[in-house]
Amino acid sequence: MPQETDTEKIARLEGEIKSLKQEIERLRRALDEALRAGKRQAAPFSRHRCKANPKKPGRKAGSGYGNAAHRPAPDRIDETLEAELPPRCPHCGGSLDETDVVDQYQTEIPEPRVQYIRFRVHVGRCRNCGRRAQGRHPRQTSDAVGSAASQVGPRGVALATHLDKGLGLSHGKTAAVMEAAFGLRVTRSGLCQAFQRVARRAEPTYQGLIEVLRRSPRVTPDETGWRVGGESWWLWTFASAEGTVYSIQAGRGFAEAARVLGDDFGGFLIHDGWAPYLQFQHALHQTCLAHLLRRSREMKEVASASAARFPQIVASILQQSLQLRDRRDAGQITAHGLAVARGRLEARLDRALERHYRCAANERFANHLWRNRDMIFTFLYFPGLEATNWRAEQALRPAVVTRKVWGGNRTPRGAHTQEVLTSVLQTCRQQNRSAITLLIEMLRSPVAQAWQLTASDRSPPARQSILHFASRAR
Repeated sequence: MPQETDTEKIARLEGEIKSLKQEIERLRRALDEALRAGKRQAAPFSRHRCKANPKKPGRKAGSGYGNAAHRPAPDRIDETLEAELPPRCPHCGGSLDETDVVDQYQTEIPEPRVQYIRFRVHVGRCRNCGRRAQGRHPRQTSDAVGSAASQVGPRGVALATHLDKGLGLSHGKTAAVMEAAFGLRVTRSGLCQAFQRVARRAEPTYQGLIEVLRRSPRVTPDETGWRVGGESWWLWTFASAEGTVYSIQAGRGFAEAARVLGDDFGGFLIHDGWAPYLQFQHALHQTCLAHLLRRSREMKEVASASAARFPQIVASILQQSLQLRDRRDAGQITAHGLAVARGRLEARLDRALERHYRCAANERFANHLWRNRDMIFTFLYFPGLEATNWRAEQALRPAVVTRKVWGGNRTPRGAHTQEVLTSVLQTCRQQNRSAITLLIEMLRSPVAQAWQLTASDRSPPARQSILHFASRAR
């Protein structure tokens, strides 16, 4: 190999210096953009790219207007008011002749009025055992008398629970809404005690949701940070098509997940690749493709031209797998064609993972994909299986908003109240069931009981088919 001259060496080094300066400048711009994005809390989800030809804002003319929706006339009329003609024309002062009568409708909230109810509780004593007994009206929520005889009714407690645990308002704001809208004065400590009372009534329903979750054919778990007493805890969510269960625990490992799912969970588990989920050995796993695509996109934005080839290949394979799923679901491909196309995607990914990469980020990403290799294309083997953990991500959104509003819980007891009530409210939302009506029924029930919120006729997939597929994939 001929030795390079000093001139050639200088030219080569100058080229390398120029290339490195360009790379440093690109990385500096990316760092500045990341630092500025961290300070723009009002708009944290910017796509960083504007559309080349954005649509003109406002209503469109002609067929581009969209659905011409309007509020329909109510089916029931509670009150009719007459809007009489003025005595004179408001423009010129002339006399008016009535020509027509048209209708206008208003759907109004009635003027709120706090209702004060007195229950005359009849008390007696047994002639045989001498024990005290008292009556109970169906609308009562408690047997307490004496200093605890004055209470907030079930409708008020249910509404406050929905505002605080369902919509994320703090205790103080919930009390302010109750007073401003209904004239009902409550304290924050009173609300805290009321929520704990509702949680005790909802405890059997919460345990029933856990049992339904363990029998569910597919579950999507996820977790996020939480605060309890100023310390770092974790909020777990386990979402299925039937319902959602939240669990606030001090750890983020397999023991905490198994406390809800059970260590012998045998259905499909769709997750983001977090290592403790892999310890569910009886489950069939699907790693979230959205997380892998997002990681590929972020790697391409900061990598050099040569290093960006690997995340580009991975993103292309994942996108093609999603397109193949859409073709399968639309009936545009036969079972044999699906198997051939699926095998080609798997072989292409295996070839990409067999290489060794000089870029440390690419090597870490390749190792992650290799550990999750048998979980990437599970959705192509089982129709109807989701390819992403979108269900758990959506279930976490209200909790994240609540965490930003008031941080977390002060005590483990408050954390348990939080997980019980939010699970019941979120499941009611999934089932299109009135949460307030359910809470009223719970409070009026003499004893705590399990309320059926989900369909109970669904069973997990056959264990034999799961084990057969898992052994074939290995």
